[in-house]
Amino acid sequence: MRKFLSGNEAFAEGVRLARPQVISAYPITPQTTVVEALASMVEDGSLTCEYLHVESEHTALSAAIGAAATGARTFTATSSQGLLYMAECLTYASGGRFPIVMMNANRALALPWNIYGDQRDSLSLLDHGWVQVYAENNQEALDLALMAYAVAEDSRVSLPVMVNVDGFALTHTYESVEIPTQEQADGFLPPYVTGNRFNFEHPVNIGYSAGPEFNRYYQYDHHRAMQAVETVVAEVEERFAAATCRSYPGMVDAYRCEDADFVLVTLGSAAGLARDVADGLGAAGKRAGVLRIRYLRPLPARQIAEALAGARAVGVLEKDISFGAEGTVFTNVQSALARHGAGAPALNFIGGLGGDDVTRAQVEAAFAALERLADAGERPADPVRFLGIDDAEGGLR
Repeated sequence: MRKFLSGNEAFAEGVRLARPQVISAYPITPQTTVVEALASMVEDGSLTCEYLHVESEHTALSAAIGAAATGARTFTATSSQGLLYMAECLTYASGGRFPIVMMNANRALALPWNIYGDQRDSLSLLDHGWVQVYAENNQEALDLALMAYAVAEDSRVSLPVMVNVDGFALTHTYESVEIPTQEQADGFLPPYVTGNRFNFEHPVNIGYSAGPEFNRYYQYDHHRAMQAVETVVAEVEERFAAATCRSYPGMVDAYRCEDADFVLVTLGSAAGLARDVADGLGAAGKRAGVLRIRYLRPLPARQIAEALAGARAVGVLEKDISFGAEGTVFTNVQSALARHGAGAPALNFIGGLGGDDVTRAQVEAAFAALERLADAGERPADPVRFLGIDDAEGGLR
């Protein structure tokens, strides 16, 4: 069935198809309409589950953890300050190896107070042990709702997954999406079964302490489980393609990168504009590529390095800044290149903060700056450029 849905409505359809048994909900803009849509589905009987309207975001994730500990498939959603309010619980969920799926509607952090979309909320929490994936459009958001459960619940992973959807740019923008049938979804995603749950017949210990002599083994196991995600994602996407005839490219999505002189790296919805500009440059005889990182945790270092191996200059366009340093995505990309013996001169373009438009002119200027950098072949002393501020005569310094 094809419908005209907002990103939030599309994601809610994906969650419905996954048949969660417990949903814990607390509203926050621009996430609210996801849990409102799911509440309507519970009310009209199209979704059968326990729907908990709790008193805070902290409680929403706490309730999801408790439900997951009983062996239930669970869902919650949040955004911005709500995600930060959950921060204490994030490591409980990941350290407890509970495969919760959470949708985060990416939104700016206060202060200044701002309800619009950037990615500082999720990127500030990369080290909390969750798988993090970023949707480009509403169809991918819907499909990731289903695929996230398949990845999270795989016994090689057994970790929570945060699906990030750009606030307003996707959450409240309408697109035509294809909705799988329930039969297709059930064939792809079987009922959740786990041994990591309370069991009265065979009691287990959950949420225990581990002192200095044992703690490192749990962290090592968590790290190895995160490293298994790449293999599991490939298998899950293959099964999803067989079930729905829609395919996805894995951890990263490389576009025109094979022979590109300069490549722009980005996350989420900004990739579409970047590809369009790259097409225009290609028509003008210039070799420009775009690399969209889909999963930032685990870091797909090898794939990033391979996609950027031939580039003479690399740019990272992101809606985030780690104050006093550089963008978090830029740091991760530079790490990936260093780990795999690659590394062209690079620039870090900071844009879209607080919902500011990333314009075609800005992306064109970013590519032009990369072309100049490729020709110069020198590494800039300070790679950070704020779009709309570090402009000089229509270009970028």
